[in-house]
Amino acid sequence: MEEADYLHRFVEETDWYNGIVLDALMPGGAWKRLPRPLQSWLRNYIGGTILYFVSGVLWCFYIYHWKRNVYVPKDAIPSNKAMLLQIIVAMKAMPWYCALPSLSEYMVERGWTRCFSSIIEVGWPTYIAYLTIYMAFVELGIYWMHRELHDIKPLYKYLHATHHIYNKQNTLSPFAGLAFHPLDGILQAVPHVIALFLIPTQFMTHILLLFCEAVWTANIHDCIHGKVWPVMGAGYHTIHHTTYRHNYGHYTIWMDWMFGTLRDPEEDPKKAE
Repeated sequence: MEEADYLHRFVEETDWYNGIVLDALMPGGAWKRLPRPLQSWLRNYIGGTILYFVSGVLWCFYIYHWKRNVYVPKDAIPSNKAMLLQIIVAMKAMPWYCALPSLSEYMVERGWTRCFSSIIEVGWPTYIAYLTIYMAFVELGIYWMHRELHDIKPLYKYLHATHHIYNKQNTLSPFAGLAFHPLDGILQAVPHVIALFLIPTQFMTHILLLFCEAVWTANIHDCIHGKVWPVMGAGYHTIHHTTYRHNYGHYTIWMDWMFGTLRDPEEDPKKAE
């Protein structure tokens, strides 16, 4: 198959994604008259915003109302004002967040990455091996990006501090998951895009993982431990927000364990000082 024909598969795939979201907004395929990067950005913006609110509202309802005082003590429930401020910060950043996946799609469609279209092309064992390497690379990249956002003082002061005003259980909520300075949020997602140039990755998997970020970040800001080894659950991430020097990892605790920054939420809190 010629390269142009193969790359057209990615174009058709992104058209399909765009149609799922944009046909309801712009019926009759009117969205197809927009420049391709704008189509992708608009789809990501609408989809990301819906996902943010649906996951945040449902999870807040479950833990703060339906299971009130079961998972989170009454005095640890954030106020409606605190959650509203988190939503405002996230919504200001959302248009900028959506530029990164739009850029990655543009590069994939032009054949600049190592993306492949279908799992059948490589087979399931090879796909799983590539995915494992991809996830390990992303874990390592996000760990060090997050850690440097703390260690490099100007980066912390002008970027990451926006997120760390939420530093207690009663100020953390699922809505804080995307409440970052826009550049901060983009920097922490950049390893996903860099990986495309180094590791063969199935395109749909990459897209799904980017959207999983929104759900995951909501989850690790709910202050519920979870206790599923080796997952970097909210118990670990809450410690990160209170000590600032531990638990920089993303999906798992492995990078913090390897680099000596792991802090277990079940240990004596005094040791975290």
